[in-house]
Amino acid sequence: MDFVVSEANALLESPLLRRIAPLTLSGYARFRAIIDQDGALPARVKALYVATAATTKGYRTMALRELERARQLGLELEEATAAAIVLSSVRGEGAALCFIEALEAVYPGSTGGVAPLSIKEVAPGGAEKNFVAYFGSMPPSLGKLADLLPLGADAYYLMREGTINRTPLGPKYSELLLVVVLAADYSPLTAVHIKGARTAGASEHEIAEAIVCTVTTSGLSAWVSGAAAMDAF
Repeated sequence: MDFVVSEANALLESPLLRRIAPLTLSGYARFRAIIDQDGALPARVKALYVATAATTKGYRTMALRELERARQLGLELEEATAAAIVLSSVRGEGAALCFIEALEAVYPGSTGGVAPLSIKEVAPGGAEKNFVAYFGSMPPSLGKLADLLPLGADAYYLMREGTINRTPLGPKYSELLLVVVLAADYSPLTAVHIKGARTAGASEHEIAEAIVCTVTTSGLSAWVSGAAAMDAF
């Protein structure tokens, strides 16, 4: 199969690995070819996916490099900010703030200023209705949250809704970003968002390319775990 080797990648450029691991680098070059070129998913979006996964793993240099590559490929600031929203929900405050630091470095002057906090209201029963509509039935974990901490159920609903349906990437690419973050940690919850991505219109090739992005941060096991999640539903 013909493919284009990435011109600049830190692992592929390692003199040590070039000497001792030609098979490993030959394989990695092929994975990078899937990630670095437009395919089922645009290359700029896949670069954002890698940057987001790298942020969750604490690989700050890699996250900056990949986010800068995404910018050079044409990723607009507004698109890039979607990862800050997603990380706020799926990996919490620390990961989101780390990504915002990377955003500021790659898109200078984009993350500051003054903005009032806008607290959204939730209609009575709105959270439960949303959960059932998305999952098909009430997940036990969310039913417990609604029973014991109704305010927490509202919080979960707002963060989930904002993460999937209210980002500049749109539902499909946002669901796939969730797939990337979860697959990078070998999470069983990957399957839930693969199902959500399909519902949002993602093809099997798009899902597969998103999961391949996690090989850069989490190795071959990320593909094995992600592929198993594709078959869960």
